[in-house]
Formats: sequence, structure tokens, C-alpha cells
Amino acid sequence: MKEKTYLYNTLTRQVELFEPNTEGKVTMYTCGPTVYHFAHIGNLRSYIMEDVLEKYLRFAGYDVKRVMNITDVGHLSSDGDTGEDKMLAGAKREHKSVMDIAKFYTDAFFEDCRKLSIKRPDVVEPATNCIDEFIHMIEVLMEKGYAYEAGDNVYFDTSKLDDYYVLSAQKEEELQVGVREDVEEDTNKRNKTDFVLWFTKSKFENQELKWDSPWGVGYPGWHIECSSISIKHLGEYLDLHCGGVDNIFPHHTNEIAQSEAFLGHKWCKYWFHINHLNTTGGKMSKSKGEFLTVSLLEEKGYDPMVYRLFCLQSHYRKPLEFSYEALDNAAAAYEKLIKRLRAVPEDGEVDKEKLDEYNSRFAQAVGNDMNTSMGLTVLFDLLKEDCSGATKREAVKSMDSVLSLQLARAWEQDDQTSGAGVSGADAELTAYVEQKIAERAAAKKEKDFARADAIRDELKEKGVLIRDTREGVQWEMV
Repeated sequence: MKEKTYLYNTLTRQVELFEPNTEGKVTMYTCGPTVYHFAHIGNLRSYIMEDVLEKYLRFAGYDVKRVMNITDVGHLSSDGDTGEDKMLAGAKREHKSVMDIAKFYTDAFFEDCRKLSIKRPDVVEPATNCIDEFIHMIEVLMEKGYAYEAGDNVYFDTSKLDDYYVLSAQKEEELQVGVREDVEEDTNKRNKTDFVLWFTKSKFENQELKWDSPWGVGYPGWHIECSSISIKHLGEYLDLHCGGVDNIFPHHTNEIAQSEAFLGHKWCKYWFHINHLNTTGGKMSKSKGEFLTVSLLEEKGYDPMVYRLFCLQSHYRKPLEFSYEALDNAAAAYEKLIKRLRAVPEDGEVDKEKLDEYNSRFAQAVGNDMNTSMGLTVLFDLLKEDCSGATKREAVKSMDSVLSLQLARAWEQDDQTSGAGVSGADAELTAYVEQKIAERAAAKKEKDFARADAIRDELKEKGVLIRDTREGVQWEMV
């Protein structure tokens, strides 16, 4: 089909026609999670929108190879090379090894992705797998005069570049170093924008993960891993690099600096950044307010697809404010959509011309800088169209290959929960449990989550375990 795609490019600060380096093929890199804690739903907004982008490009006819790193070493609590290693902090918090923490939270991240219908990238590479590649890249940067050793660490020298701020458009005088009382300026740096490529024991004596290097036993800085992993799997010319707006500076700025210094030519053509999910108190983070995770939303009775729809109703470049009232509105919209889809009959033949028309309309809408809300509008227009049920169903499935809202569930067996067939449950117990499940549903609807949790606990005391699933509430004897 090869529909034209237009994307806002952070590098040029304008919407551009997307033209990959090799016709028909897209190399795409996504900054992955630092796996020291659960991902909050603000983090996951970015991964949802990157998922839509990848699936849209496939829908538009491109062959996409997407790579994501997993940061399991080297990411300090400040992106500017200060503070404590986040992985070490997670290990201390839970009294586990760094690798145990990394494994647990990597698995948790991809479970959240599964719940949100986020496709796993073609390549997922932990940073700890690529130490040799990091060391090689740093050696080349030193040979070329772009890096220097000071205080036993290795730094990238940003003064060697003509335009270090090409991505972020910041001015040097706007930068503040050591503004927090508990963060000291790194006096080893020649320039305040220089960044660490390799840490040695001079930084953290108690770092759990350490490797031999030409500069001493130590570990890589955070920024080096994305450049190296991208070049390893996607080659010297990258089409598309994705991340949250908070990655623009310094992380992505530093990636461009070291990658182009290493390669000797321009590296990435298009930069795709997703804006923050905010609460009324500002940007969502793990350190303030209620720690909002997918699991927490499920506990409060929300289908993960409702959160995905909530994100798709907004444009990725706009800040999105989260509230339970807004999520309730998305839940009502999702329920209404599923009911409308259930009403679509399975009749007639597929009208190929009409199907192509709606696929093209959908591609043009979403292909206009990932305008998912307009894509949803095309979906609703389809449902009002005078055409066969078979055509509508086929078109919905096609659009949902991008939206990934699990819309086909509308035509699956509608089996809301019951205890029929539950081993060890007689008719009296079944009636009791189903009454309690109904009471719990009513409590959730009224936002009385304490009552809903109390009902769950009451059932558990009677040996009944209930689970919220996509098919409804299921229960079993334990």
C-alpha cells in the first residue's frame, strides 16, 4: 500500500514526509526501561505510542525492524551522571542482587506490555550483554580525540563538536550544574556538558556489576549503551529513534554526539518524542503521589485497554493529564464501542472497494503525525457506513492491527463470569459468590475500592479466589 507518512521530527522541529534510508525498510530504535522498579503508566504512555507507530508503519507497507535496550547497569538517578545507580538503589531497597532485580522488573515490564497489547520489539538487548561493544566504541572515540580520561573515568569532550545542542536547541548558558544541594559538580569534566562514557571505582566503590577495561575495573555510562546497541543491530544509518520528551536532553543529545563522532557521519534521520503524562500535581514519577501501575488500575476495576484508549484519544505530542474521571470517560467510551461492534452482523460479502477506501482513510488519518484520535474517528465513521457486516468486521480488524484495542473480543463468546463447573462449588455457594461479585462490581462503580477489596478478602477467607480477566471476573476454590 505504501501510504505517505508524515512525522514531527524533533531534529528539524517540523512535520516532515517520512522517507527511510532504504526504500520500504525501516530501522527503528526505542529507549527501553531501566529495570529497577515497576513501570508507571506515564512510562507506558510512551511505549503505547511507539507501539502504534511501529504497527502503523507495518500497516502502511514498510518492513520494520525495531530494537529496544534494557538498562540493567549504569543509569544514575540524575541523567547528568550524578546520584546513585538506579539498579543498585533497587537492589538495596529489596535486599536482592542487581541481576535478580533486573530479571524481575524486566519480566514485569513485558507483562504490562502484554496487558496493553504492546508488541515486543524484534530485538531486546540488555546493556550487560554488550560490554565489549561499549568498550570498543569508547576506544574509537579516544583514538579520534573525542574522549579523555580524568579522575580514572572516561568522558566525552563536547567542545569537539560544532553543534552539541542540535537536537535540544538549548543554550549553554541555560544549563545549571549542581543546583541541588546534594549533587556536586563533577570537577573531572573539562566542560560542564561533558558526560561519562566509563566509570571506574573512583565513582562507586560498592558497584555490584563491574568489568575489566583499558581504563580500569568499572562499568559503562548510561548514554553509551543506546548508541552502541542501535549500531550493533541496526547498522550505521538509523531511520527512527523514539523516546519520551525527557530523553531529549541530555540522553538523546549525548547519543547523537557520540554516535556521529564514532561513525564520522550523520546517524539518525528522524526523532520521535512523546510528551508527559501528568497528574494535577505535575509530571508523573515513581517518587511522588500514588504510584500508578497497570496492576493498580486493574485492581481498581479498569481494563488495560481502557488506558490504551485513553492514550489514543490524545495526540502524543501534547501533555496528557491523568485523572480517574478521565479514565472513567474512556471506560464508558470503550464499553460503548464494544457494544456497537457486537451489533455488527456477520452477514454479506466483503466489499473490497469499500474495505480499501476505509483502510486508506485510516492510513491518511494516523499517518498525519500519528493522529490516533482521527484514526478513531474513521473507525466510528465506518460503523455508521451503509455496507455489509462482513466488510465492517474486516475493516475493524485491519484498523485494530494498529490501534490494538482488542476489538475482535466483541465477536467472541460473551461469557461473563459464573461459577458453573467450578470444582467443589455447590449451587448455594455459587449463588453466594456471584452475589458478592455483583456487590464488588457495584462498589467499584461507586469508586468504593475499600469495599471492593473487603469483598475480595471476605471471599478469600471462605476459600474462594477471584480474578479480574479480560473475559470478566473468574473464580475458583482454593
